[in-house]
Amino acid sequence: MVMRVTQQSLYGSVIKQNNASLAKLMETNNQASTQKRINAPSDDPNGAVQVLNTRIDLSQLTQYSRNIDAAQGWLTQADSTLSSASTLVTTIKSYAEQAATGTVTEENRGEIASAVRQYYEQLVSMANTTYGEQSLFAGQKTDTEAYTMGLGLTSNDTAFDAALKDQTAPGYTIAGDTDSTVLVQFTDTASPDQPAFRYTTDGGSTWQTGSYASPSPSTDTETLEMGGVSMTLSHAALNSVTVSTDTDDADGTWLWIRPAAYYQGNTNDDVAVTYTGTSGATASAAGTFTGNVQVKLTDDTGGVYTYSYSTDGGGTWVDGNTSGTDADGHPTLSVPGGIMTIDETAGSPVTGDQFFIQPSTADISIAISPTDSVVVNGVGKDIFGGMYETTASNASTKYYTAATFDGSDSGNLLETVGKLVGYLETNNQSGIQECLDDLTTSQNQVLVAAASVGAKENRVDSTETMVTTLSENATTTLSNVEDADLTELITKLSEQELAYQAVLKSSSMVMNLSLVSYI
Repeated sequence: MVMRVTQQSLYGSVIKQNNASLAKLMETNNQASTQKRINAPSDDPNGAVQVLNTRIDLSQLTQYSRNIDAAQGWLTQADSTLSSASTLVTTIKSYAEQAATGTVTEENRGEIASAVRQYYEQLVSMANTTYGEQSLFAGQKTDTEAYTMGLGLTSNDTAFDAALKDQTAPGYTIAGDTDSTVLVQFTDTASPDQPAFRYTTDGGSTWQTGSYASPSPSTDTETLEMGGVSMTLSHAALNSVTVSTDTDDADGTWLWIRPAAYYQGNTNDDVAVTYTGTSGATASAAGTFTGNVQVKLTDDTGGVYTYSYSTDGGGTWVDGNTSGTDADGHPTLSVPGGIMTIDETAGSPVTGDQFFIQPSTADISIAISPTDSVVVNGVGKDIFGGMYETTASNASTKYYTAATFDGSDSGNLLETVGKLVGYLETNNQSGIQECLDDLTTSQNQVLVAAASVGAKENRVDSTETMVTTLSENATTTLSNVEDADLTELITKLSEQELAYQAVLKSSSMVMNLSLVSYI
């Protein structure tokens, strides 16, 4: 059987062959232009998937590299600051050692006091160090200075100090400003809640009689007026003072109003409790919470609360729990991590009401690898100490108190140096000796923080090496899968170019053949 080949089918076949040869040439030319073997998923579906996954890995590793750079910046700045602070404390200790000796005159102590007061302000400035306009030691409140300068209170009377913690009106507040320590001496307790006192601002050379603000700020407190400085104390504290009539500050109750630093950042100790009911009740929580806790009252009869709690946002509940009471008769609810206390002063919650316990966090954690992250900031009150805001045990009052370390304020650097300034400016040798001992403890607290930062720096440096290696390996893998072999590509391009030229030449010859040419 003879197959008839028409001129039309001949032309169609020629064009099809030309296009096929040209398509191969253009595909190879595109690979030569991009130097990539895979330019579209259809070039190699399996390879294209591997390329996409590898690019995702590279993108993540690039972000980790940027995170590592940021972490190194934060930690390097913190390391430098803490090292400088420790060096400054060493200088302050040398001055304190001089002032603690009995051979130093009152005038000499005054000169030392001027230097130490300046060093104190420098310490506060170091505690307010920023990195890229973000506070290093204010917890997550990076847009806030870690500390503000103010005035603090030191007493020589343990009974007075204990009375300051009375929960009706705990702590103290001091307003105004002074360039020198204000020394207060109580001289008479005949008037209830308002013991007579006098004060000096020049180390005891001259004395002035103090007065009380009228009217009183509240039924529980009084405000002492001392020229440009006013101090509010509770009746419990004022009624605990002991009088003296001589100038020996070892007798009676004496108060030193001297420089202090107040922490403004947040901490890992704070726990907020939100009440969703309408009774007016309030609540507080104490303990070590690792996450949010939701509490729901299921029964409020008989003066005892039955409640359920959830640690997964209400997904699952632990039922059948019963409340207890604290020493003041407030209901206490045990939950994972601690105790929630309900204050029923303004009203009692009812069945169905809920409480949300939310622990705060001050840490800024940066991911530096797929499996590791590092905290790059610090909580100033846990390093430098100072005064910080806390909630009274009655859950109704917030006040400032000195930060403690292992139950003692001897490691509180800013309070120790503030006390030292007060004792230097009032020529109190025994007080200076006490501060000298505390300076060593305070410096150790700073050195511990510096060591922690140094360990984090080493971790970040090691992780940087690992991330760099992973990135190089991923880049090599991507190149092996995606990149074209240039030698092979050039050879292939030359072959396809010759093939296309041959097709064009043979096609032109075939296209020119026609029966008409022989008529």
